Amino acid sequence: MATSNGSNGHVGTSEAQSSSIRFTGVPSTIEVAISGGGDAQVVDIDLEELVDDPTELCDLLENENATKNIWTTIAIAYAKQNNIETAIEIINNGLNALTKRKNTKDKVYLYNCLCWLYLLQSRNAPRRSDVDPNAKTKDHYFRAATSTLNDASRISPSFPPLFLARGVLCLLRASLIQELAEKNETLNQASKAFDDASRFSGGNNMMALLGKARVQYAKRDYRGALESYQTILQRAPDLSDPDPRIGIGCCLWMLNFKDNAKHAWERALEIDSESKVANLLMGLYHLQSSHKIAPNDPSFASTYKKAMVEYAQKAFKKDKELPLACATFAGYFIARKAWSTVETLARKAIDKTDVNAVASDGWYLLARKEHYGDDPLRAAEYYNLADQARGGDQAGYLPAKFGTVQLKILQKDLDGAKYRLEKIIQQTKNVEAMSLLGALLVEDILNATSETTKEELANTTRKAIALLEGVRNTWKDPSKKISPDSSVLLNLARLYETENPDKSLQCLQHVEQIELEEVPEDVRPDDVKDESAWLGIMREFLPPQLLNNMACFHYQTEKYTQAHELFQTALTSCVKLDDADHNVDVDALVTTISYNLARTYEAENMLDEAKKVYEGLLNRHSNYIDANIRLTFIDLLQNPTAEGPKAMSKLYESESTDMEVRSLYAWFLRKSKKQTMNIAEDQEQRHFKHTLQSHDKHDRYALTGMGNLYLATAREMRRNTDQDKDKRSKMYARGVEIFDKALQLDPKNAFAAQGIAIALIEDKRDFATGLQVLLKVKETLRDASVHINLGHVYCELKQYARAIESYEAALAKDRANDAQILACLGRTWLLRGKQDKNISSMKSSLEYSQRAYKVSPEQVHFRFNIAFTQLQISQLLISLPVSSRSLEEIQTSATDLDTAIDSFVSIARSPHPPFPRQDIEQRASMARNTIRKQLDRAIAQQREYEEQNEERMRKARAARDAEMQRREEERRKMEEELAAEKARLAAEREKMREHDRVLMERRLEAERAKEAEMSLDEDGKEKKKRGGRKSTAGGKRKKKSEDFVNDDSDLGGAGDESGAAGGNRSTSATPDAFGSDAPAGPARPKKKRRRLERKSKVRDSAAAKKKAFKSAERIVDSDEDDEEGLEPPTREDDDENEMSGGVGGGGGVADGDEGAEGADGGTDAESDEDAAQPKKGKRRRAVLDDDDDENEGEDLDVGGEAAADEGAPDTPAAGAGDEGSEGGEGEDENVDEAAPDPMDESE
Repeated sequence: MATSNGSNGHVGTSEAQSSSIRFTGVPSTIEVAISGGGDAQVVDIDLEELVDDPTELCDLLENENATKNIWTTIAIAYAKQNNIETAIEIINNGLNALTKRKNTKDKVYLYNCLCWLYLLQSRNAPRRSDVDPNAKTKDHYFRAATSTLNDASRISPSFPPLFLARGVLCLLRASLIQELAEKNETLNQASKAFDDASRFSGGNNMMALLGKARVQYAKRDYRGALESYQTILQRAPDLSDPDPRIGIGCCLWMLNFKDNAKHAWERALEIDSESKVANLLMGLYHLQSSHKIAPNDPSFASTYKKAMVEYAQKAFKKDKELPLACATFAGYFIARKAWSTVETLARKAIDKTDVNAVASDGWYLLARKEHYGDDPLRAAEYYNLADQARGGDQAGYLPAKFGTVQLKILQKDLDGAKYRLEKIIQQTKNVEAMSLLGALLVEDILNATSETTKEELANTTRKAIALLEGVRNTWKDPSKKISPDSSVLLNLARLYETENPDKSLQCLQHVEQIELEEVPEDVRPDDVKDESAWLGIMREFLPPQLLNNMACFHYQTEKYTQAHELFQTALTSCVKLDDADHNVDVDALVTTISYNLARTYEAENMLDEAKKVYEGLLNRHSNYIDANIRLTFIDLLQNPTAEGPKAMSKLYESESTDMEVRSLYAWFLRKSKKQTMNIAEDQEQRHFKHTLQSHDKHDRYALTGMGNLYLATAREMRRNTDQDKDKRSKMYARGVEIFDKALQLDPKNAFAAQGIAIALIEDKRDFATGLQVLLKVKETLRDASVHINLGHVYCELKQYARAIESYEAALAKDRANDAQILACLGRTWLLRGKQDKNISSMKSSLEYSQRAYKVSPEQVHFRFNIAFTQLQISQLLISLPVSSRSLEEIQTSATDLDTAIDSFVSIARSPHPPFPRQDIEQRASMARNTIRKQLDRAIAQQREYEEQNEERMRKARAARDAEMQRREEERRKMEEELAAEKARLAAEREKMREHDRVLMERRLEAERAKEAEMSLDEDGKEKKKRGGRKSTAGGKRKKKSEDFVNDDSDLGGAGDESGAAGGNRSTSATPDAFGSDAPAGPARPKKKRRRLERKSKVRDSAAAKKKAFKSAERIVDSDEDDEEGLEPPTREDDDENEMSGGVGGGGGVADGDEGAEGADGGTDAESDEDAAQPKKGKRRRAVLDDDDDENEGEDLDVGGEAAADEGAPDTPAAGAGDEGSEGGEGEDENVDEAAPDPMDESE
C-alpha cells in the first residue's frame, strides 16, 4: 500500500505506480480441493496461462463444489487478460452450480461480479450497430447488467456492493440518453445509489465519492464536482487510479481556469508520469494554447509540436484504444486529408467512450470526412449525431450546427440555413454565425425582386447591418482576441453604399489597413520616409478591386484628385497581380479601371487626357460602346459645330439600338434642334417617342426627357385668356404624368421628382410643396439644376439671400461661366437692391449682368439687362436722400446712364430685340429726357450738399482740434503741478529722513556714553556718590538773581544770548536752586517711587515718538514770587508739589526739543553728584505763589501734555530740536534737574 509523505498527500512514485495497476489482487495460481479418497488433494490452476475453452474448468469447479471466491477469482483472471466474454461465461456457470446446490446466499456475490463484468465489456462495445449489425452494443450490456442487479436485489436488496454497481450503471447509461430530462433523471438515480454506497461504508468508500463527483460533472455542476474531488484528495491522498487530480483539472478547465487545470494535471504526472489520461490532457492544453498563436509566429510550431508529440503521442502509444486520444489524432489527420485513418480513429473514439463530449467529437470528425467527400446526406446525419450527443437544441455542439448550416447552403436551402443560424445566435452570440447570417441577408438584399416590398427590404437591411456591426464591435474587445474579417467589412460596405457612402468608404479603408498589414516584410519599402509616398507604394500590393471601389467613392464625393491617384495605383496593382497569378482576368480589371480613370479626367476638365484613355480602350476593345459614347460626348463639347455632330451621327448610325447612345443623341438634339412651340413637331419629342415605342417603353431617360419637354413647352405658352391658361395647365399635367411613370419605374429618379416640383410651382403656384420636394432632391442629387431651381423658388418668395446662396452653389458646380446663372444672380441682386434701397446690391447686380454678357456677348438680352440695371441705379440714386449717396456715385451713374441710352437704341435696332422695339425706344427716350436731367439736378444738389457738409466738417474738425489742444494743455499743466508736488513731497520726505538719521546718531552716541559710564567698577562709583553728598551739604546758597526763572528760560530759550549765559550757570549750579540744603526727610522714599513711576511713563511715551508734534501753547512761569516770602512746604504740600512737579517735570523734559544737546551735556558732563540729587530741583519748581498756584498748575498740565505728545522720539531725556543746539545748553537748571537720566535714578 502506498504511503503518504505526511505533508499534502503526495505519494512515492514507485509505490503509486504499483498501486495504480489494476487486478493486482489476482494470484498467479489458485488451488482447488479435490474430493474423494482418504487424503485431501488439491489442483493448482495457473491463472496466468489460462485455457481458451473454460468448459472443463467449469465442470471441475462445479463437481468439486468450489466456493464463490474461486469462481470470481478465475473469472477476474480471464478479465485481466481482456477475455471478458469468457469471464462472463464462467460466472454464469458458477451461478448455475450454486443454484443446483441451492446456495442462494453466495449467488449475490457472483451476481455483483457479473454486473461489473457487463459494465466492463460495455466500455469496448459500439454505440451503434450500423457498421456490424450483429455486434452487441453498449445498450445490450447495460440491459444485461440491469437484469443482473435486479436478480441480486431480489436475493439481498441491502447488499452494499450493489449500490456502487447500480450507480456506475446509471452513470454509464446516462451517456447514451439524448433527452435532457430523462438524462437528468438517470443521473439523479446514480447520485442516489452512490449516496447509499457511501452511507453503508460510513463515508469511507472513495469509489462512491468519485461516482458522486462524476455525476455532478455530468450535470454541469463544475463547482460542486470540484469540491467533491478536492474532498476525495484530502481524505485519500494516496489514491492515484483513478486520480482525483485529473477530475480537479477537468473542473477547473470547464470553469475557465485553464492554467490552474494545467497545474493539477502536472501534479498528476508527478505522481504517475505514465498516466495516459494526464499526458493526453496536458497535450490538449498545449494544443489549445497553440490556437491562440498566429500560424506564422515562430512559437506556434514549438507549442503545437509539444502538444502532439511530447504529450498526446505518448498517451496514444500507451493505449491506442483511448477514446480521447483517438479523437485528438483524428482531427490531426483531417488536416492531412487521411480519410481512412480518420474513419478508424473516429469510430474508436465513438465506441470506446462513455463520455458524450468525446463521442460528439467522433461524430463530428466523421461528418467532416463525409462533408469533404461530397456525401451531404451522411454528413448531415453525423452532424446531427454530434449535436445530439452534446444536448441537441438545448445546448448542442456549435461546430456541428454550423456544419449543418453549410450543408444547407450547399443544397441551396438558404431559408433553412438562415433559420438554423438564427437559432444559434439566440443561444450564443457566435461571431461566425452572425457573419454568415449577415452575408446571407446581404445577398437577399442585393438580389431582391420586385415582389419584395420596401418595408421587407428595409427590415432585412437593418437586420443585416445590426448583425455585421455586432461582429465589428466584438473586434474592439481585447479580451475576446478576435481578428477583423475583411468579408464582414465588404458586406457592410455594400449595405452602406447607397444610403451612407461615407460609412461604406470607412469600411473599405479598414479593409485596406488589414490588407496592408498582410503585405510581406520583404517587399515593404524601407528607404521611403514620406508617409504618402510610402502608402502609394504599399497600395500597389493591394487588390485592385479594393482600390477601384475606394476611388469610386472619392469620385462621388467630388474628390477627384484622390480618385485619380487611386485609379492609377489600381492599374499598377493590376500589373503586379498579372505577374503573380496568370489565372486572374486582369484585362477586365484594367478595362474597368481605365474607364473610371478617364471619367475622373473629365470631371477634372482634363479632356485631352480622357480622350487618350478612351482611344486606348477602343484600340484594345473596339466594341466598347461606353468608351465610344464618352469620346463622342467630348467631341461635342470641344467641337459643337463641326467634328462633334459628325462623330455623333456616326455613333448613332452604328449603335442606334443602344439605349445609352440614344440618350446621348437626345441630349445632342436638345442643344442643336430648332425651337418650336408645337411639341408634336419637336425633334427631341419625336426621338423620345420612337425610343419608347420601338425600343424600351420603360426607358427612364426618355420618360424624364419627355417630361422636361412638356414643362418647357408649357412655360412658353401664352396666358392671356382663360382658355390659354387651361391649355397651359393641361400641358403641365401631361408632364407630371410622364414624371410619375418614371418614378414608378425608379423611385430614386431625382430628375423626375424635380420635374414634378417645377410643375407644382409654375402651374399650381404651390411653393411650399415644391420647395420641400426640391430640398429632398438636393440631398440626393449633386447637380447644379437643383440649386438653380431652389434659387428661382426663393426669389419668387422674396427670400433673396437664400436665392443668392443657391445660385452661388450652382456656380460652384463647375459652372462658373454659366451665363444663365450669372443673369439670375444679376436679377436677384437687382430685386434685393430695390427692396432694400441699397446701392451696393445694385452694383452687385450690374457686376453679374456684365459677367453674363461677357460670357455670351451674342445674347442681346444680356446687354439689355446691363442697360436696365444702369437705369435702375440712376433712378435709385435720384430717390435717395443726399446723406445716403455720394457725388462720385451720381457722376458714375450719369456716365452709365449715357451708356444705357446708347444700348437701348442699339438693342431696339437689333433683329430680335427681347422686348418690343417701341417699348425699348420709349425707355431710352425717358432716360435721355427725364432721368438725365434729374441726374444733373441731383449732381448739383449733391455737390452743394457735399461742399456745405465739407465746410461744416472742416469747422467741426477745427473745433475738435482746438478742444483737443486745450485739453492737452490742461493735462500738461496738471501733470507739471503733480510733478512739482511730487518733487516737494520727495524733498520733505528726504529732509525728514535726514532729520531722523541725525536724531538716531545722537541717540546712539548717548547710549554709548551711558554704557561707558555704567561700565565703571563699583568702587569708583561709590566714591563719586559720597563726594557728591559732601559737596551738597557744604554748598553755598545761590543768589536770588541766579534763582530767577524767566519766561524765556521756561520755554526753552530758543538759542538767544541770555539763554546761553544762563545755560553756562545752570551746568555748574547745585541741585538745590532755592539755597536749601536741608535733607529730603521722610519724603525721600516717596519721591524715589514717584521717580520710578515717572521713568516708566517716560519709557511708555517712546511708543508715540513717531507721532510727536510741537505744541502751539506756551507755558510761562510766574515772576511775581519772591523767594523771601516763601515758606517751607508742609508734608501735604510736599506731596502735592511732588505730583504737580512730576507733571511739570514731564513737560520740561519733553519741552527741551531745542536743547537736547544741553540736556545731554548736563547728564554726561556733570559729576555724579549732580545726578545723585535731582529731587531738589523739582521742589523748587513746584513752589508757586498762592494766587497763581491753581492756574499755574493748569498751565503746567497743559504744557506737559502738549510736550508729552511732542516728546523726543529717541530718548525720554532728550528733545528733538531743529536749531540752537548750543542754546539748549542755556536751558535753566529747572529743566536740567527735572530731566535726570532714568538709568542713574534707578541705580
